[in-house]
Amino acid sequence: MKKILIINGVNLNLQGKREIQIYGNQSFEEYLLSLKQHFSTYNIEIDYFQSNSEKEIVERIHRCNSFDSLIINAGAFSHTSLAIADAIRATNIIAIEVHISNIYNREIIRKKSLLSSCCKGSICGFGLDGYRLAIEHII
Repeated sequence: MKKILIINGVNLNLQGKREIQIYGNQSFEEYLLSLKQHFSTYNIEIDYFQSNSEKEIVERIHRCNSFDSLIINAGAFSHTSLAIADAIRATNIIAIEVHISNIYNREIIRKKSLLSSCCKGSICGFGLDGYRLAIEHII
């Protein structure tokens, strides 16, 4: 069985309520239920963690050794956190970076991700469907 950990970062607890024109109106919890149902016939387990704390995200990555893959949307931390990038590098886990919006079509600061260089790949601009695309790549 493949075990996949999804980590969502800062402000993603507001998914479906915040900037709906950019991020959509579905909560991540609702989407996660449909995602798990979509992949229910596959031999995978999906675990989910969300935090607005950089420290908590780093500590969760440090404890991800029982997982085969990590899907991470660190939110704004993607553009500022060397600590999260270093934690991913330290684990040697296969990581895929996901962004709901197209970060290359946004403010200048969002065009650069500090996590991209430590991830196998990045998916951005496909809304919540980016998580499904990441899982399909993993399996």
